[in-house]
Amino acid sequence: MTPIRDSFDMVVFDWAGTMVDFGSRAPVLALMEAFAALDTPVTEDEARRDMGRAKADHVRALFEQPRVNEAWRAAHGAAPDTAAVERVMGELQQPMIRLAQETADLIPGAAEVVARLRGEGLKIASCTGYTREMMQAVLPRAADQGYAPDLVVCAHETPQGRPSPLMIYKACADLGVWPLSRVVKVDDAEVGIAEGRSAGCFTIGVAASGNLTGLTAQALAELDADERSARLAAAADRLLKAGADRVIDTVADLIPALEAEAARRA
Repeated sequence: MTPIRDSFDMVVFDWAGTMVDFGSRAPVLALMEAFAALDTPVTEDEARRDMGRAKADHVRALFEQPRVNEAWRAAHGAAPDTAAVERVMGELQQPMIRLAQETADLIPGAAEVVARLRGEGLKIASCTGYTREMMQAVLPRAADQGYAPDLVVCAHETPQGRPSPLMIYKACADLGVWPLSRVVKVDDAEVGIAEGRSAGCFTIGVAASGNLTGLTAQALAELDADERSARLAAAADRLLKAGADRVIDTVADLIPALEAEAARRA
């Protein structure tokens, strides 16, 4: 088997839905809670539509959805503006921190995959749409379970968030990794796949544990086989259309995917 290190120097992981929080539940539930507190309830589908963006960008995208825009107008007597985004962000902070901490269980296999990659000499970075304050609730719990990346780049720590490649560029610059063709981006959201593609990384989508399936591990397992297969196929199709080079079910499947690509490049 061709060593992974022959082709790659670093893997950049997303967080919710990729390494923690099977089903990417925390950001959805927090957004729903924040909007409901401001008399403008949003549905789970509406909250998931732009998942992966920096949280303020995600709120702006929600306001661009016609139904949400009209609901805010009806509740507040004016169209949502910059002040409205700030109100939602203020309301979002505490539920996001609480739920991010509650759902910060590592996805099975995540710690073992990182240990294997480090054993081959690869660096481990991460990017997230969470703010630094939100990530402070997640990082200690992840570390206790065996996952502590070499670098964490949070939303608003670069001039633009996803789908721009700037968070990945920052990770590469800070860790001294180049060229970008030797970097892997692993993400469960379409905008995160676009980020990886924009950066020139080898980009892997995560279907089963991520936003596009949107179910806890238990809920996914409880589906009948045909429905589960259909949902995973639909998620994989969307990730491939977003530009993923490969799609896996969960991070536990990453090593074989990277070994296959290393062999192909060799």
